[in-house]
Amino acid sequence: MSQAPLVRGFEVVIGLETHAKLSTASKIFSGASTRFGAAPNTQACAVDLALPGTLPVLNRGAVERAIVFGLAVQATVAPVSVFARKNYFYPDLPKGYQISQYEIPVVQGGQVEFLLEGQPRRVRLTRAHLEEDAGKSLHEDYHGMSGIDLNRAGTPLLEIVSEPDMRSSAEAVEYARALHALVVWLGICDGNMQEGSFRCDANVSVRRPGAPFGTRREIKNLNSFRFLKEAIDFEVQWQIDRLEDGLSIAQATVLFDPDSGETRTMRTKEDAHDYRYFPDPDLPPLVIGPQWVARVRQAMPELPAAMAERFQRDDGLPAYDAAMMTQSLPFARYYEALRDACLALPGGAREAAAWAKLAANWLMGEVAKRLNAQGLSIETCPVPATVLAALIGRVADGTVSNSGARQVFEALWTAGDEGAQEGAAPAGARVDRLIEQMGLRQMSDAGALEALVDQVLAAHPKSVEEFKAGKDKAFNALVGQVMKASQGKANPAQAGEILRRRLAQP
Repeated sequence: MSQAPLVRGFEVVIGLETHAKLSTASKIFSGASTRFGAAPNTQACAVDLALPGTLPVLNRGAVERAIVFGLAVQATVAPVSVFARKNYFYPDLPKGYQISQYEIPVVQGGQVEFLLEGQPRRVRLTRAHLEEDAGKSLHEDYHGMSGIDLNRAGTPLLEIVSEPDMRSSAEAVEYARALHALVVWLGICDGNMQEGSFRCDANVSVRRPGAPFGTRREIKNLNSFRFLKEAIDFEVQWQIDRLEDGLSIAQATVLFDPDSGETRTMRTKEDAHDYRYFPDPDLPPLVIGPQWVARVRQAMPELPAAMAERFQRDDGLPAYDAAMMTQSLPFARYYEALRDACLALPGGAREAAAWAKLAANWLMGEVAKRLNAQGLSIETCPVPATVLAALIGRVADGTVSNSGARQVFEALWTAGDEGAQEGAAPAGARVDRLIEQMGLRQMSDAGALEALVDQVLAAHPKSVEEFKAGKDKAFNALVGQVMKASQGKANPAQAGEILRRRLAQP
């Protein structure tokens, strides 16, 4: 279990309940579409409306996505699980109950591993169960009334419940990020938080070290990592204030107001018995045989931890680089394509680890910088992996400097699809054309460089004297002067070699 500094002498205890909208085309108990953004009540069929005589039919795809998740987190996939009716009245719940799983969920146990400030953390999972989403109440567009949109009613959810293993808001956020990345990697959820596809409820309590767990309050429907952190931080301070004032904390469900940065009570928390759970008589027990589990396992993508380990073992990447390359499946695929394209360059196979590191450096550097600045994902990267590999190759063979390569990359990025449509020219030809057009080809002619170095040495006798007196900084200054005199076109390594040879002469 992770440790964290106390907050005003109190230990923070956090558990998360996360609702992941499953990526099925139809709802969990009906054939209605799950597409987001349709006009209200246009994607609600007779089953979703709870019309008399309708019966639910379980969506096989939703079950398979639950199995995938269970296998990915090393949980037990229950051979038999049961759907239950969770009874409560709410206007956007036409049946008067929600079909969920209670006593016997489909996924039992498991764990999620992640890094917090570079240190490994592990949060245990209690369970993950299948359930249907409710509809949505609309208040803003009506005066004195509420509208009901049942498009979301029956949308398949996987509710993932953690143990109360987290001890700070930062740890809770990193857990949520890791969980989000995992469900998107597996393809079981699109992860779109703005559309409510991935939302968290945070159970927060505080206690003196060594004391029993305190009374928890549940913060509902947090749909961004920033709001998750802000809500927990406010709630922790609020609870500590009350305890230090000698007041008690009542178990409650609260909402977070992003505008004020505060939580406010929505209702006192019900216990499970208030929902009057009982097995749904319209749905038989869900039986998952070992052969079904085996088929799902065989079709699963390689998990990020296994892929990161492979990148370390086979490509020689450091652990941090390997973790960054596996931040998402599309990012990992781009890295693999870039690495392979680099290895296909002349001489690439002889220094495989060095080329892999170069590929990772460019992805963590120039590519990530532009993706983050523009809020893009790697799938929309306008520079194909083959083109970037050609550019990296031109740096390696001395055709262009690192700074020049960054200018070429900027031109490639800005041109985007327009640049790619210039014709069917090979990636290397496109890069070479830009290098020539931008005047960035490095000066590599030995005779010309030697003449340039001689001019710089003659023009800066003081720097020469300082270097010979043992001041290493003077050498860097001379290299800088060579680069300046060549307008940045001199090969720095070659210029440095010539400089050292000249300075070593009596």
